[in-house]
Amino acid sequence: MNILFTICARAGSKGVKGKNVRMFCGKPLVHYTLEIYKKYLQKYASEQNEIELAVNTDSELLLEQVQKEHITYIFVNRKEELAGDITAKSDVIQDTLIEAEIIKQKRYDLVVDLDLTSPLRNLKDVEGTINQVLQNEDCNFAYSVTDSRRNPYFNMVKKDERGYYERIIFSEYTARQQLPECFDMNASIYVYTRDYLLNMCKENRFALVWKMQDSVILDIDSEYDFEIMELLTKYFWEHGRYLDIRDN
Repeated sequence: MNILFTICARAGSKGVKGKNVRMFCGKPLVHYTLEIYKKYLQKYASEQNEIELAVNTDSELLLEQVQKEHITYIFVNRKEELAGDITAKSDVIQDTLIEAEIIKQKRYDLVVDLDLTSPLRNLKDVEGTINQVLQNEDCNFAYSVTDSRRNPYFNMVKKDERGYYERIIFSEYTARQQLPECFDMNASIYVYTRDYLLNMCKENRFALVWKMQDSVILDIDSEYDFEIMELLTKYFWEHGRYLDIRDN
């Protein structure tokens, strides 16, 4: 099986300026994602499993940080039309796959995207998400989630056309115990079969999820988010957790 890991990170960021090349707890943020990739590579690479990494970016500084990790990777230059604020990340991952296959002259079976802003993601989470696809014949897409702290049937609201507020989904539920189970997509890990990634549509999606601990992954969209994530990371390290990534 040929597996392509992807790291897709552009130079610009509206929420946190230059967040993809920031230092995080003393090391470049990308270091933590590369460490997880290295661990998976060391554990699973074989004659039967060829595992490679592609980095899609328009940031020279990010490339310098990746190169300092002494890791082999495929460089895919971020196209200008895929560098906008509202570009779907799946489009970027798809383009990365297409370009990597052209560069390497091979076909990949599985694509695993690791979001750069998840420094506390561990190997178990990556293995679990990948195995959802590998161990379930019909599954062609899997992604990481966390337990949702809010529920659109119960305690989430939206503004209506009159300017007033109402539940996102109207229901007659009166207690949390009655609610359908909901999860938050935490944007940490995405796993696609090749055919699904190249031909994505709702009708052919057979997706499963992998649940992660909700306190270790935050969407870093503000300086405040960045500060909280660093505080959490230092707390976990002080209490003997995630030390393998730190010490490497």
